[in-house]
Amino acid sequence: MQYIDWIVLSVTLLFIVIYGSLKTKGSKNVEEYILGNNETPWWTVGLSVMATQASAITFLSTPGQAYHDGMGFVQFYFGLPIAMVVICITFIPIYHKLKVFTAYEYLEQRFDVKTRSLASVLFLVQRGLGTGLTIYAPSIILSALLGWNLTLLNIVIGILVIIYTFSGGTKAVNVTQKQQMFVIMTGMFITFFLILSYLPEELSFSNALGIAGANDKMNIVDFSFNPETRYTFWSGITGGFFLALSYFGTDQSQVGRYLTGKSVRESQMGLIMNGILKVPMQFFILLTGVMVFVFFQFHSSPLHFNPTNNKLVKNSVYKADFEELERQLEAVQAEKKEISMLYVGQLNQDYDNPILQQKMVSLAGKEKDLREQAKDIIYKVDKKTETNDKDYVFLHFILNYLPTGLIGLLLAVIFSAAMSSSASGLSALATTTSIDIYKRNLKADKSEKHFVNATKFFTLVWGIIAILFACIGTLFENLIQLVNIIGSIFYGTVLGIFLVAFYIKYVKAKAVFWSAVISQLTIFVIYYYAIHLPESGDEKLSYLWLNFIGALLTTVLAVGFQMIFKTKE
Repeated sequence: MQYIDWIVLSVTLLFIVIYGSLKTKGSKNVEEYILGNNETPWWTVGLSVMATQASAITFLSTPGQAYHDGMGFVQFYFGLPIAMVVICITFIPIYHKLKVFTAYEYLEQRFDVKTRSLASVLFLVQRGLGTGLTIYAPSIILSALLGWNLTLLNIVIGILVIIYTFSGGTKAVNVTQKQQMFVIMTGMFITFFLILSYLPEELSFSNALGIAGANDKMNIVDFSFNPETRYTFWSGITGGFFLALSYFGTDQSQVGRYLTGKSVRESQMGLIMNGILKVPMQFFILLTGVMVFVFFQFHSSPLHFNPTNNKLVKNSVYKADFEELERQLEAVQAEKKEISMLYVGQLNQDYDNPILQQKMVSLAGKEKDLREQAKDIIYKVDKKTETNDKDYVFLHFILNYLPTGLIGLLLAVIFSAAMSSSASGLSALATTTSIDIYKRNLKADKSEKHFVNATKFFTLVWGIIAILFACIGTLFENLIQLVNIIGSIFYGTVLGIFLVAFYIKYVKAKAVFWSAVISQLTIFVIYYYAIHLPESGDEKLSYLWLNFIGALLTTVLAVGFQMIFKTKE
């Protein structure tokens, strides 16, 4: 990185932190600190909701996901727009009518304090892990690529987030997320068009898509019913719908964003804005990853994208074997570039040459095989290291091919996204702890100022916990998937509680509480034996189905238990 990159990165981040702190300091009461006095316009609500979900993991992992597996991941979001409509019709009017600070307050009014506490604890566990991960994800990758100290990066990102979240609460989160989304999308658009400009002059955008399609990167929709396939139209519409319904409807990090809206209508318009823009945004980010794949059809790429693992192998007894694979890859890539150029020439004459296409696909297969052999070597050197390098692909491109200045901007994008989602997480964790746990169980009456200070204190505490989670974290197959897996394990049960609360009025507290406990334990067992225990490629069930199973199981058990308890009475 050059000095100009450091300047761009530093100025961007400092502006966001200082602006957020100064713009929102001095909250006098809980309503102002947690709900921002309900002054947030709909478009700020929409941007804040989008920024909360669009963590650094989105911009690190999603392009790498597309580079390796193509556009199919976009199906994960197909259920989101439907979920936004359901939340706007049912959830938002109830939350606003009851004037709650958190989603879980409603559960005590509908059931009892025990059910409220259970939902709150489930949220605190999964969001605490998730917030630590949103700090850890950019830290570990930037550490590997730039040689920066991992622990120091975790601490720096965590402290930056704590400063303005502690100072201004929810209002600070909303205010800063507008700037963060501007930085994020500006950086991504510039990068996308730069990638296109780097492609060979004779390669049009449509023909670039043709090359991607020939390599199975443009298979957007899969209508198969195979439960072992992670991303299909059906898992997106069902599992993705329930995950989105849980996340946006019951997760305080999102509920807290639209509870600040000026009115029910403003909150609804903000969520509809998210429903309209989210799928196109994720499609665009995935397409950026696909264009990176096309770019590397004409430029050399490393045998393994994680430089830390490369150094590990180069300092081991397997160095010669690894370097032999690198030489073989160099030969394959040279031939692949030649074949790809010939294929482009044929496409420009409106002829999709099947022989060249088959040859190109065959070379891609050889390249993939060499990369798998490299992973085997890395595993032999250190069985504890993560051999999957999807999360490093996009940053490798940024650091090696983008011009000076833009590197700093893209790193600012990653940091901004990390800060955005982490700030929402901290604010939600602090609010839930303060309102649902601390205030609810406090016997003595306290002033508004006391609870503002308590919420600030819990912001600091959860900030430290998130940093600690980040410092002891470990990489998974793909960070974007890990975040969603953590959510899927817990969200279904919590959603089931809310669905019973909203729609099945005769079910009482005892029935829903025990159904939720049993459902959550069952999901743990299903995850362990069907998803965690099998090797990644041998999963018996896509994790997206956990949301559907958890919600359905909680609902059915609650109805069943209510019938049993009523009979006993």
